[in-house]
Order: sequence, then structure tokens, then C-alpha cells
Amino acid sequence: MLTAQQIETYRRDGYLVIPRLIEGEQLAELRALTDRIVSEARGVAANDDLYDLEPSHSAALPRVRRLKPAIFKRYAFFRALTREPKITSLLSGLLGPNIRLYGGKLNMKSAGYGSPVEWHQDWAFYPHTNDDVLATGIYLDDCDMDNGPLMVVPGSHHGPTWDHHANGRFYGALNPEACDIDLSKAVPLMGPAGSMTIHHARLVHGSALNRSNRQRRLLLHEYTAADAWPLMGVANFDDFNDRMVLGTPGVEPRIVSAPVRMPLPPADHQGSIYENQRSAGRRYFETYDERSAAR
Repeated sequence: MLTAQQIETYRRDGYLVIPRLIEGEQLAELRALTDRIVSEARGVAANDDLYDLEPSHSAALPRVRRLKPAIFKRYAFFRALTREPKITSLLSGLLGPNIRLYGGKLNMKSAGYGSPVEWHQDWAFYPHTNDDVLATGIYLDDCDMDNGPLMVVPGSHHGPTWDHHANGRFYGALNPEACDIDLSKAVPLMGPAGSMTIHHARLVHGSALNRSNRQRRLLLHEYTAADAWPLMGVANFDDFNDRMVLGTPGVEPRIVSAPVRMPLPPADHQGSIYENQRSAGRRYFETYDERSAAR
């Protein structure tokens, strides 16, 4: 369980890092299975329901920037990990006894070219009836400043939901020049392989290009209190309840005032945050193409 001090820190700053939560055979299997799935991308020519590919991907040189939510349907190991007691017991101190999985994915930052993720708030993508909503991230690799750690702005979850639109459409990234937020205060969430990050859905965060010769992979799970219902609606009620990872579901949403902007109309490019964000035509973080052109 989290300590009272950890819970207070999360409430104040919007994030925590739990060192070496996943270890031993469990971590080894996570890494081996991920390697196998990525290697199978050799036969994939374009983005599909499982793979989000780097722009430089080819059959000869498979490059994957994200494994999409299909990994939880196709692979029992990933599905079981969303309900891992070591994770859910910690989250119960933040979300209460009834917890639902909203979604998940595995972001890959391969050595030397792993794509950046622009500054954003998860809340802009999936607002709920209350903001007991967070994401966990499990590092598959040792993570430091060189290989593109998750960066967060402490306390920003207490502020507004910034505009993530451009040219009249939602594209999943805020414009730092138009926001009253000091990105120089951003802190990296680092740790050895198996460490788990936790960040509030309203916390401003992003990550830079991986410039190192080491990969940085992060398995992300998004969780909500069971009485937080998505404002975009519930498409399949049975599936909604099947995603309970702790406790029991209900039919009474808890409604708490929180700043909301709807992620509509949708971005021109769909499929992942990487595709959404390329609609904006502006960047804060350097990309692989920009770095290559500067050489």
C-alpha cells in the first residue's frame, strides 16, 4: 500500500515513481514478449490495430513506436498485468476500492530515433464525470535523462485543461506559447527497469526524442475510479464492466466539477497520439527527421 506521505505527494504534485515494482521473471517475460511482438512487425507495411510504426519503418529494419491496445486482447500476459495486485493495491490508495481499466498501450523509444510525444494532458483525450483518473507507466528498460524519460510539470493537474486543438480540430497537444505554464519546471520520471510511474490524468506531460544508444520502453495503463464515467459515452456496457480490475462496478456516476474540453472534432490523422499530433504543424520537441537534417 502507498504511505500517507506518498498519497499526499501525489495529491500535491500529481505524480509518483515506485522503484523496481516489477522484477525477476515477470520483468524478463515482459521484455521477451515485447521483443517478439516487435520483431514480428517485419511483415507489417502500415499502421494497424496492433502496431504504430515509426515513419522510418521498413521490412528490413522494423521500427515500432507504439504497441496499441490490441496487445491486451491478443496476449494473456499483458491482460493479466493490468490486474496485477502489486499495481492495484497501490492504486486503491488513490482511486478507492473499485477501479476500472480505461485503456493502455506500450510506447517504444528506440535508441537514437524514438519519437517524442508533445506536451499534453490525458484528460483532454478522455474527460470523465470526475477526475479520479490516472495512468501508470512501467519501464521495461533503465530510464535516465538520455533516453527520453517521461517529463511532467508538478502541480499542473490543479490548473486548467489547456486547448489541444489546432485549425479547428482536436490534435492532442497543447501549444506551449499559448499557455500560462512554465515548462522549465518539468521534472523527469526516471528509474531502473521495472519501476512504475503514476501520473494524474490532468497533469501536463510529454517526452523528448531518444538521443541515446539505449531503448526506452514504457507500458502505460490508464485507470479510473469505477464511478468515473467517460463523457464520450460507453459504447459497450458489458466490455465496460469487464474492465474492472478491482472491486465491483455500479451504475451511479459520481459527478464532480472539473475543467473539460471535448476532444472534438477529431484530428485529421487517427490511430494514436503520434498521428493526432502531426496534424498541428508545430513542434516543441525535436524529431528524428529534424535532427538528421541538422547533421
